[in-house]
Amino acid sequence: MVNEPPQDTPRRRRPRMTRRGWLALGAGLVAVAALAVLVPLLLLKQPPAVPPPEKPTMLLVPEGWRASQVYEAADKALKVAPGTTRRTAEAGTLKLPADALGNPEGFLFPATYPVYRKTTPRGLLDYMVRTAHQRFGADRITSGAQRNGVSLYQTVTIASVVQAEADTPEDMGKVARVIHNRLAQGMTLQMDSTLNYGLGRSTLDTSHADTRMDNPYNTYNRQGLPPTPIGNPGEQAMHAAVDPPAGDWLYFVTVRPGDTRFTADYTEHLRNVEEFNAQRASAAD
Repeated sequence: MVNEPPQDTPRRRRPRMTRRGWLALGAGLVAVAALAVLVPLLLLKQPPAVPPPEKPTMLLVPEGWRASQVYEAADKALKVAPGTTRRTAEAGTLKLPADALGNPEGFLFPATYPVYRKTTPRGLLDYMVRTAHQRFGADRITSGAQRNGVSLYQTVTIASVVQAEADTPEDMGKVARVIHNRLAQGMTLQMDSTLNYGLGRSTLDTSHADTRMDNPYNTYNRQGLPPTPIGNPGEQAMHAAVDPPAGDWLYFVTVRPGDTRFTADYTEHLRNVEEFNAQRASAAD
């Protein structure tokens, strides 16, 4: 038997990299290396900063300010031409009580309001009126107005006179009681604050000639409330208007700051007025 020489076992060939393959592999290694460097750089880069929120300027509307004062301050805060806010208010687009006949006096609620770059006169006025409706529409206010036999608008008018005539919460309540008592007895209110509003001024010096003027706000010769509020009252004045303390007072005069005297006796009132005049003369000297 002839033994054939053993056949060699075929060897497995290793793949050989072509020149094109070497170039592709090199390019891939370079890309991976570049990415490895880029990722840490991206991680080190700070994200874009979020701009801080806009800080508004603040518009303070004090209690008792007239609408004309509010308009002027709003024009300055909004950086618009003088008269812009007034024209917006007089356009008749604000949501006011029907009694107001489009006049926002009394419903530009005293508060501190934020003013942004995009704030408009209409937006600011809407905010004030909306705040007034929220505060004046409370059950305590509306039920108090009904109990006193007056409308909400008339209550705001009373409160505006109270705000103009009194400095302290205690005096506000007494002034409100004087107003209600005089209305109940059919007496003229005889308030300097209403007369001054009609004349577009603020003064303690009211002459006899002033009290005889034909002016719808002259409560010396016209009975009842003035036709509109004479300013924008705050909540304390509103609460005084709807819930004044019991009392028979019909007259009052502020003899000196912090000393307002209330009485139902006209002779006593005249003595108080005489002391007020003497105090004023002394201060002038």
